[in-house]
Amino acid sequence: MANRSRPEAVLFDFGGVFLDSPFAAVRAFGEQAGIPDDGVMELVFGRYDADTDHPWHRLERGDIDLATTRQEILDLSQAAGYRIDLFDAFATLVRAGIRDEMVAVAREVRDAGLKSAIVTNNVREFGESWRAMLPVDELFDAIVDSHEIGLRKPDPRIFELALERLGGVAPSRAVFLDDFEGNVAAAERLGMHGILVDHDDWIRAVERLRALLSGASETPL
Repeated sequence: MANRSRPEAVLFDFGGVFLDSPFAAVRAFGEQAGIPDDGVMELVFGRYDADTDHPWHRLERGDIDLATTRQEILDLSQAAGYRIDLFDAFATLVRAGIRDEMVAVAREVRDAGLKSAIVTNNVREFGESWRAMLPVDELFDAIVDSHEIGLRKPDPRIFELALERLGGVAPSRAVFLDDFEGNVAAAERLGMHGILVDHDDWIRAVERLRALLSGASETPL
């Protein structure tokens, strides 16, 4: 990574970074319901590293509402011989708590004088609830929410918009954390430094970010 400049900004995903991963929740639901892992992920999320007309992708772009998405995914699953209700699939997330150590490192980003943003594929109906989980005004200079702008990761334009809202930060001077490998790869193709947040070992991502912050004044990315 020696060809990259020192960081000026850190961009965070929300679900799977500050909160347990929705992917893990859906996989757990599939296991309990006897639905193969690849089957349940495809039915609920579609091909997540692409941007298609799958109901979940349209929902995240703000094209349709949650009720419509719920019904369309139920129809898709029943056609495949299963029954997937989104509310059941995401039930564990309702009980999940915020990862305090990730919040702490987000504060450290601000304390280090860096800019910060959330770049999230999210849903209009979840807007108030997820924002209430974090002191967003204290921690972030910008919030880029997919349904508000009609773009969703891994579309490179969502990262470009986030960097623009942070004052025109160059991709090479930005760090991005996400729990989906395809989104991290998309950010890296733009020249950003990507950190994958593993559901089972997310604290490792915190440690990697802290290592970057501690060396930000002297060590290139």
